Order: sequence, then structure tokens, then C-alpha cells
Amino acid sequence: MANGYFHDQVRSPGAGTPPTASGLLSPTALGPKSNALQSRITSVLSASYADLEIRDALHTLDARQIHNTADTRRNLRLDAQKELIECNGEVIRDFGQVAEQLKRIGTAIAGLNDTCSALRTHITAATRETAPILEESSALLLQRRQAENRQQLLNAFMSHFLLSDSDLAVLTSTAEPVTDAFFTTLGRVKKIHTDSQVLLGSENQRLGLEILDQSSKHLNAAFQKLFRWTQRELRTLDLENPQLSSLLRRALRVLAERPALFQGCLDFLAESREHVLSDGFYAALTGNASSGKAIELSAHDPLRYVSDMLAWAHSTTVGEREALHALFIGGGEEISQTIRAGRKSVPWLHYADGKEDEDDEAADFDGTKALNDLVDRDLSGVVRQLRQRVEQIVQSHEDATLSYQIANLVAFYAGIFSSLLGPDSTIVKALQPLRNTALQHFRTIMRDHIANLHADVAVPATNDLGPPDFLSEALDTLKTLCKSYDTSLAPATASVTSSPDTDGSQEDGFSPVLTEALEPYLAGCENVSKRLSPPHSQIFAVNCLNAARSALRGYAFTADKAAELEDTVEEMKQQLIEVMHDWFLKESGLGLLVQTLDSFSDETENVYMQRVKKLEIMDVENLAEIASILDVWLPAAMEDARAFVGQLEDKTVIRDVSEKAADLFVMDFERVEDVLMKADELTIAEMEGKEEEELVLLRDVFPRTNDEIKVLLS
Repeated sequence: MANGYFHDQVRSPGAGTPPTASGLLSPTALGPKSNALQSRITSVLSASYADLEIRDALHTLDARQIHNTADTRRNLRLDAQKELIECNGEVIRDFGQVAEQLKRIGTAIAGLNDTCSALRTHITAATRETAPILEESSALLLQRRQAENRQQLLNAFMSHFLLSDSDLAVLTSTAEPVTDAFFTTLGRVKKIHTDSQVLLGSENQRLGLEILDQSSKHLNAAFQKLFRWTQRELRTLDLENPQLSSLLRRALRVLAERPALFQGCLDFLAESREHVLSDGFYAALTGNASSGKAIELSAHDPLRYVSDMLAWAHSTTVGEREALHALFIGGGEEISQTIRAGRKSVPWLHYADGKEDEDDEAADFDGTKALNDLVDRDLSGVVRQLRQRVEQIVQSHEDATLSYQIANLVAFYAGIFSSLLGPDSTIVKALQPLRNTALQHFRTIMRDHIANLHADVAVPATNDLGPPDFLSEALDTLKTLCKSYDTSLAPATASVTSSPDTDGSQEDGFSPVLTEALEPYLAGCENVSKRLSPPHSQIFAVNCLNAARSALRGYAFTADKAAELEDTVEEMKQQLIEVMHDWFLKESGLGLLVQTLDSFSDETENVYMQRVKKLEIMDVENLAEIASILDVWLPAAMEDARAFVGQLEDKTVIRDVSEKAADLFVMDFERVEDVLMKADELTIAEMEGKEEEELVLLRDVFPRTNDEIKVLLS
């Protein structure tokens, strides 16, 4: 449109423009207007079409859909001014309406201000009139709140510190049973008693003292009621019932706050159970419908009789301990804490001679120890009857084996009761003297038997060198004692025969028994063997020692003694080998020859051979006689040797002794053979260079070789 606008302005003369361009542009013809137009054209032509304002103006014209005509261009300014005037008129009309509204609002505000002033005047007057009434109302409301707070405080105080008549009857009346409500009320009174002490620190201490005194009386009455009720329950307590009353367990834990009452209940229970168990033991001895077969029916068998009584005591102890376990162990720590609190509530129990007991912590309640002590006290009546009967049995029988078996049986049960109730329990202390009595009786019987035996011991016949009858009987007894000790599982420290310095091993525990039941008999056998001649003495000793060693075989606690006997047997075997060796030399005819050769063993070889050749026994005739005896003896040599020690009961020992004696004989023969060969060599050397004469060699007279001897004696 701009291009068209300027195009229309510069048109040809036929379009109504000046007739000539020269006339239009002439400064003279146009004058000032030409200059103005020229300046405008210049400014328009110099304007940038990229200017935002021009571009916006052009867009506005396009939006108004104005066509670029001469009439539009002439009236454009007028139209714009007209629109501007119309807009300003509309604004003025609108502001006029606003002014009218503001006038009406001002009038309304003025009315409101007048009304507010009137109201303010009325309110001020009303406030002056109602102020005293409001002050009085506020004071009354404050008094009401204070009264309500005091009422709530009084209600809370009464509900906390005061008991109702029904609660008081449940707590102190003996007509009311002990139920969970009793313990609930008792706990509430304890709380009142504790909290009342706080009131003693307030200004009004009288109230605190009255409540404290009243609660103390209620507590004492409640504990007395609970104490009497607990005694009644304990009197009818059935420990065979696996489910004890929970109320009774709870009562004992509550009574622990009063150590004197708690101990009184324990004493009452112990006394009651002692009578019950004593009656039960007597019933088990004599027999009744409930106990079944009477223990005294087995009195003809003392060991079984004692075993049945101890077994009944053990079974009863285990049952009693399991039944009472729930009373103490289940709440042991609770009882300990309760007793500690009870002792703190009575300070005079903590002090002796004006100072605090240093062992107070150690004196705390131990549930396990209390249980063991109670069971031990329950068994005191049974222990008295048991001790009397066992002592009577031990003293009335003169059987050493029975006494020792009873001692081991008592020691075995002493170890069991020690693990159940502790080493300081009454029953363990009662079994110790019984064990000592049985062992002392055992030693006495054994020593009396040995004293009687010494007068009857005789030298056995040489055709019977086996263990004597007294040793066989002693070994049978010893086997029974070993079996009894092994099955009793009695530790060495529990052995009645062990000394105080015993190291606690099983060997030391049984060694005193060996001293009493074996050593004297072995000593008797040794005395008998000394009165016999070899080899009978060695054979008799070996047979006795092997029999004793066989009796001890299979037990760990006799290993040391068995090893000692083994060493002694080896010594006897060595002596027997030497005796048989001498027998070999004597029967073979080599004894004198070997003895003669050994007499020159300290000299040098040349001197030795010179002297040996001159011996009479080395003559050809003597050697021929020895060779003849040897040839006759050799074929049956080993059979004769075994027959020589044939009374040895252990065939292994016969073979071992015969072989070792034969080995010694072979060594002697080898030395004789070596001497003969060297003598022949010396003879041959001496005959060299001399006149020839018949040469007789010793080997020709004594042809046997060492290898032949080994084969014949193998």
C-alpha cells in the first residue's frame, strides 16, 4: 500500500498532477510547499521498512481493511481523530457514572459512621453497667474450677490411698479364700505403702503417717493370712501331682518379702515332707497295697537288700526334686530379688555388732541351693533308717566280698547323691561313714582269713605245681571285687580306701584292695616257692603269677599291677631259662666241657689254646664219650626239655623257655666247636716238619656241627 501511495502521488500529468515534471520540481514554482513536500518525501524514502513501529502501523491498517484510495488517504487523519474523539467521549461517560456511584457510596459511609458512633456510645454505657457483674462471674468460675480440681484430686487420693470394705475383707479376712483378687489387692496396698512415704515430705505429715500406719497394719494382716493359708496348703500338698497350684507358687514368691515367714514355710514343708517320706520308706520296706512288693523280702540277699533301699532313696530324691523344682527354680531370680527387697525393708537384719554384713550379697536366695537343702532335709528321716539297716547288714555278715560290694554300692550312690544334692548334703555325709564301715569290715575279714591261712599253707607236691587252693579262692574273690569296682563307677576320690593324698586315679582307688586281697596271697606263694628246688620253684611261681595276672586282665584300674606281675613273670622265666640251660648242658654231656672252657676265658688266645689242649677232658677218649652221650640225647632233646617244664600251665611259656634255653645251648656248642677247630689247626701246625705219624683230629672224634644242633633243637 505504501508503494501504491507513493505511486499515486507521482503520476503522469494526465492524472491531475502538474503538467510537467520540471514545473513540479522547480523550487521557484512550488516555493515553501515544495520544500515541505520534498522533505517529507525524503523522510519517507529514508525510513526503514524494518522499523517495528512502521510495521505495526501497516499491520493495523491491513487489519482495518482500508483500501489505498485517494479518498481514504485524504480522510485517514480525520477518521483517526474522529475515532479518538469518540473513544474519549465514551471514557468521559463511564467516569461520570463512576463519579455518581462514588457519591452514593460516600453518602452510605457517612450514614454508617453515624450509626457506629451511636452504637459505640451505647456499648460504652453497657460496659460500665455490666463490668461488676462480669468480674463477679469470673471469680465464681475460677472458684468452680478450683472446686472441681480439688474434687478430682480428692477422688484420686481416695481411690489410690483408701481401700473399700470389700477389698479390705479380701485382704485380711480369714473367711475369704486366697485368690487372684487377694494378690491384686495386696499389690495395691504395697503401692499405697510406698506412695504414702512421699507424703511424709509434704507440709502435712500427719496424713502420710496415718496412711503409712494403716497400710502397714493391712500388710501385716495380709501376710499373716497368706502365711497361714500357705501352711494349710503345704500340709495337704501332693507332690505326686505334676501340676502344683499356681497360687501356692505365687504365695511363696510373695512371702519371700518377709524372710522370716518364708523360712517358716520352708521349715514347715521340710518337716511335713520328712514325715511323709519316712512313712513312705517304712511302707516300702514292709510292703502295702500302694508300694507293692516289700523290700525286706529280699533281706536274705544283703547286696540286693541294700541296693533296693538305696535305689528307693534315689528314686524318691529325684521325684522330690522334680516336684519341688517348680516352687523355686521357676522363679528363683524373682524370689532372690524379693528376699533382697525384704531384707532392705528391715535394716536390723543387715547389721551385726553395729556394722553391715559384708556377706549380704552372698546370702542372696539361690533357688537351686534352696531346693537341694529342702530335699536333703526331707530325706533326713529316710537317711536315719537307711543308715541303721546298712550298718546292721555289714556287721552281721562275715563275707569280705559282700562287704566290699556294699562299700562300692554305697560309694556309687554317694556320687549320684553328691551330683543331685551337693557334696555337703546330709545323705552324702551319712553314706561316707557307711562306706568306711564296710571297707573296714572288709579289711578285718581279709586279715583274719590271711592270719588263719599262714598256719595251713604247706609245700605242694612236685607233681602238682599249679596255683594252690588258697590262691585260687583269693583270685575268685579278687575277680568279684574287680567286677564290683568296675560296675560301681566309683571315682578314686570317692573310694573309701584312698588316702588323702590320692591323686584321684582309678588305679590308686583300687590299689588298697589289691594290697588286702592279693598281695598277702602272692607273698604266701613266694614263701612256698622258696621251699621248692629249681625248676619247681620257678614253675610254681610262674603258674601263680600268671593266674593272678589273668584275674586282673581286662580292667583299666589294674593295669599297673598287671604290668608289675608281668615283669615278675619275666624274671621267673629268665631264671627258668637258666635252669633249663643248665639242664641242657647236663643231659647233653657238654656241661663239664663248657664249664672247663669257661674257666680259661680270661687268657689270651694262644695261651688259652695251649692250656685247652692239655686238658684231660680234651682227650680223644673223653671227647668220644661226650659225643656219644650227645648223639643219644639229641633226637629227643626238645621233647625231654618240654617235659622238664611241662608243669607250666601256660604252653606259650613252655615253648618260649625251651626255645631260649636251646638258643643258649646252641651258642655254647658253637663255642665248643670253635675251640675244637682251633685245637685241630694248632695240632696240624705243630706236626709240620716232624716225622710222619698218625694224626688224630678232634673233629673226627667229635663230628657234630652247629648247624646239625640247630636243626635237631629247632
